[in-house]
Amino acid sequence: MDERRKTQRSRTLKAGTISFNRAAGIDCRVRNLSKIGACLEVASHIGIPDDFLLLVAHDHLRHPCRVIWRSDRRMGVEFRPT
Repeated sequence: MDERRKTQRSRTLKAGTISFNRAAGIDCRVRNLSKIGACLEVASHIGIPDDFLLLVAHDHLRHPCRVIWRSDRRMGVEFRPT
């Protein structure tokens, strides 16, 4: 498989929240993380918009994101400038 990532990602397993529309939130797991993106695991990607805010309470992180790819239970996101 060809590696298309611009930077190396570190494996992790942290709880996160996909936040959009100010009130909506969907739980996720952050499977890997880098300075420019992450892989998220979700129960279903249905209803998750292409742009959202990723919150990782454990690390006090808030990243605006854009979805780059999706599969049944995972999605790759790119962090957007704030």
